[in-house]
Amino acid sequence: MSGTDTAMARRLLRHLDLTCLDEDAGPAEIARWLARARTPAGDVAAVCVYPEFVLFARRLLPARPRIPVATVVNFPDGGDDPDRVRREVRRVLAAGAGEIDAVLPWRAFLAGEAARVQAVLAALRDACGAAPLKVILECGRFDDPARLRAAALLALDAGADLLKTATGKDGQVADPASARVLLEAIASRGGRAGFKAAGGIRTVAAAGDYLRLAERVLGPSWPTPARFRIGASGLWKEIADVVGITAPPTPAETAWTRPA
Repeated sequence: MSGTDTAMARRLLRHLDLTCLDEDAGPAEIARWLARARTPAGDVAAVCVYPEFVLFARRLLPARPRIPVATVVNFPDGGDDPDRVRREVRRVLAAGAGEIDAVLPWRAFLAGEAARVQAVLAALRDACGAAPLKVILECGRFDDPARLRAAALLALDAGADLLKTATGKDGQVADPASARVLLEAIASRGGRAGFKAAGGIRTVAAAGDYLRLAERVLGPSWPTPARFRIGASGLWKEIADVVGITAPPTPAETAWTRPA
């Protein structure tokens, strides 16, 4: 393994949204993932879990420095009910979520129902308050780059803090062409919003390609951990192998009950 690969792996660790959205994962599996958030090589940018695990994650993660707990809403279907997303966001914020990953109503957008999409985005932005809002565009569902760009700009103009490529839940994964569309949309709005590549990213090489793409489009100093994220469940292990990190022991499980 070259020194360049090791340097990239160390860098990517700081940009990683350590994700466990496995439908079958219970408290023991979540605790195992959370133990990987803080390493001798640095901390991940955030952890991402389902809403029912937000409070559990907050209790297990070290308090200082606080690693944000992200969660998902309007997920994975991307419905078009503003009241639903408002309720979901308020509940997860009350549980301690620090970042929100929300699915754009992409079906409504592709059907030409822009007003419905705008209503959901407005509800998300209002409910999130100061919490970062990452809007998931499910890029694989767009067969026209111009329409994907229009959806990206709609999300940005509604106050999205980051644009995310995919849920990873319906076979749609991140791809460089779609990522470029999102990054160029972000650049056209002054580069103030961030970008998150997610869906099928499992290697340091693949993740590094997205980081370099962001540097080409927005400049070498743009991809800070706040503005550039990689959402992945399998990437941590390869980063650890490259850097030489061993998986930490799983902490003692905290009492947890699945909400009714």
